[in-house]
Amino acid sequence: MKLILTSTIDKLGIPGDVVEVRDGYGRNFLVPQGKAIVWSPGAEKQIEGIKRARDAREIRGVEHAQQIREQLEGLTVTVAARASEEGHLFGSVTSNDFAVAVKKAGGPTIDKRSVSFAKPVKLVGKHSAAVKLHAGVTAHVPFEVVAG
Repeated sequence: MKLILTSTIDKLGIPGDVVEVRDGYGRNFLVPQGKAIVWSPGAEKQIEGIKRARDAREIRGVEHAQQIREQLEGLTVTVAARASEEGHLFGSVTSNDFAVAVKKAGGPTIDKRSVSFAKPVKLVGKHSAAVKLHAGVTAHVPFEVVAG
């Protein structure tokens, strides 16, 4: 089965790649989860758009990653979350919440899959998030959770 990848799959490829996989793997896993689309001459035209979106998000090298790290660490990031009177959150701050808050603070677009927290963020206050930008470059971004 011939597919066009829409997300990165380990040991298979990156978005925009045309790959040949077994029918069951493609039909039962990749396509239903939105990780790939079935190849056709019409879908071939979508590859350019997928590659353009991938290149816009991609960090080009170690120097570029270090520039982004300096930019991220200099930001004042505030995440608004629903909280009780005692300061406990209803739920927790997710990596997606953090990525959206970075964008609102004027920072670059970051992939939510590259964000990690030392422990779950369930309280109002100051916290830190690690954003893996490149193999050897990780930004430690301080942020504040406020009741909102």
